[in-house]
Parts: sequence; structure tokens; C-alpha cells
Amino acid sequence: MPNQAELTQQNRNGRKALLALALAAPLIAAVALFPPTAVGDQDPPAVDEHAAHAAGLQDELARVRAATAKFHRVEVAEAAGYELGWVNGLNKRIVDTCISNPTAGAMGYHYFNADLMADNDVDALEPEVLVYAPAPDGGLKLVAVEWVVRSAQSNPVGVSEAPSVLGMDMHILVPPPGPAFYLTHAWVWANNPAGMFADFNPEVSC
Repeated sequence: MPNQAELTQQNRNGRKALLALALAAPLIAAVALFPPTAVGDQDPPAVDEHAAHAAGLQDELARVRAATAKFHRVEVAEAAGYELGWVNGLNKRIVDTCISNPTAGAMGYHYFNADLMADNDVDALEPEVLVYAPAPDGGLKLVAVEWVVRSAQSNPVGVSEAPSVLGMDMHILVPPPGPAFYLTHAWVWANNPAGMFADFNPEVSC
């Protein structure tokens, strides 16, 4: 039978064990909730692909602006081979007036580059068309660029599949008996409430 001294020592040891357990409990819980992870096993931070694409597109548009800044004067564009309208396979000049829409607004005057139209290819920094809108002083101001490729329904005929520019497929706005061009506008020199790549601009009028 243990004596009084032994009972006292056992009580002290018991209290120490309970205290140690109480102190260790939060640490055990923390380890359970937040298990250790090796640095090499951590997932990389998520990438906002939409933001990355938008940033890349803005860079591309900035390069388009830089490439076309010299064409604010129509005379400079004409000297570089751009002329009002397009001469089709029937030797008829078309798209040579101020293009507008009764509800969507207008585009303006289209100055085509025949050499760029001839190759059925697209270079974002060499748009086939420069679009000018009437200016308050009676002249013309550069408002947009337009990439244009002849389709299989154009005259003369072009490509049978929609080309792309700036990562976007081009579209046919005016099918036969219209010119049936694949095209994409970019309003790099004017605000367009309808959007950067809309065909018409409600703030432009003929």
C-alpha cells in the first residue's frame, strides 16, 4: 500500500500530464486544420486568362495606332496607295460613298489599298482600308481601320474560309449582291459606344 508521500507524488505527476495535454491540444488541432505542405507541392497562382488576353489585345491595338498614325491626312494615305472605294472585277468602283445605317450610325468613307487587297492575306499592321469620317471643318478625319479579304462570293473571288485578325474571325457584312468581303473594323482613332470592333459607330454621321 503506497504511503502518503507516494500518493502526493502521483497526484503531482497526474496534474503535469493533464497540463501538458491541455497545452498540446491547440497545436494538434492546428496541424489537423493546416497540414504542412512542401513548397514544391504548392499550386501556382491562378492566372486571369481574360485579363491577360485583354492586355495583349490592347498592346496589339496600340501597335495598329502607331502603324497608321501617319495617315491622319488623306493626302498621305493616297500617296501610300489608298484610294476612295474599290474597283471590282467588273471594273466598277464600289463602296465609294459615306456608308451609314439608319439606326446604327455610320462608318464613313472607305479608302482601299489595291495592293493589300490583291493578296487575300491579313496583316494587322497593314489594314486594307482606312476609314475617314466627315470632320466639323468640312474635311475628313481618320476614325477607324478595316481589315478586308475577298470571299469566295466576291468579284474577283477570294478565300472560302473566314480569315482572322487579332485572334478574331472576320465576318461577311454585306453578302451578294453586295461585295461579300470578309471584314473587321477597329475604331482605333475614335470613340465608339457600340464597341471597338463594331461595324457602325453611332457617333459618326454622313
